[in-house]
This record gives sequence, C-alpha cells and structure tokens, in this order.
Amino acid sequence: QVQLVESGGGLVQAGGSLRLSCAASGNIFSINVMSWYRQAPGKQRALVAFITSGGRANYADSVKGRFTISRDNAKNTMVLQMNALKPEDTAVYYCNAVIRSTQATSPANYWGQGTQVTVSS
Repeated sequence: QVQLVESGGGLVQAGGSLRLSCAASGNIFSINVMSWYRQAPGKQRALVAFITSGGRANYADSVKGRFTISRDNAKNTMVLQMNALKPEDTAVYYCNAVIRSTQATSPANYWGQGTQVTVSS
C-alpha cells in the first residue's frame, strides 16, 4: 500500500533551522498536492504549507518568509526547510499527500506518522 514517512524533526534553539523530509512509497500511480501540517499541544492541526505537482507553493502567514517547501516528483519526496524558528513553531509536523494508488480509480488522502519539532527560547 501507500505510505508516507517523515524525518528530520528534533530540538533546536530559537533562530535555528531544521529540515523536514517526507517520502512516499508503495503502489503509487500519481501524487497531486503535498502538504505539511502541524499540531501544537492543545490546538487543532493546521496547514503550514502545500505544493502542487507543478511546483506552486502556498504558505500560512505565520511561516511566510521563514519556511520553504519543495518536492521532487521523480523521487516522490517533499522537503520543508524551516529557518528562523520560533518557540511557537513547536509542534508535531505531519506530511500529507493526495495520492492515487495503482489499485485505485480515484486519489485518496494520506498522512505520515508525524515528527516532533521543539524550539527552545
């Protein structure tokens, strides 16, 4: 089946940088939009950024100018480069993708397991 696996989370001081990666694997026919979400303690999961298969990116206002999303369509991977991190960026970050598997006639929404990002002040 289809799987999304994130990597790259960790602990960093405010002002530092982290790079999150997401790899999709399995019986993939095509990948449409890929996104990063995050969920802080006591808060709802929120969209951080998304990127279309054509490379068009969009960001939440809170991360504009600090985060950069990119993808490699040939490798079915996505990266979130996070710079100038703030304590309020602390959350579990989830990879999300709309993927059509080889066994399906329509795409479905898939989630990774999440990776913890902690920014200390």
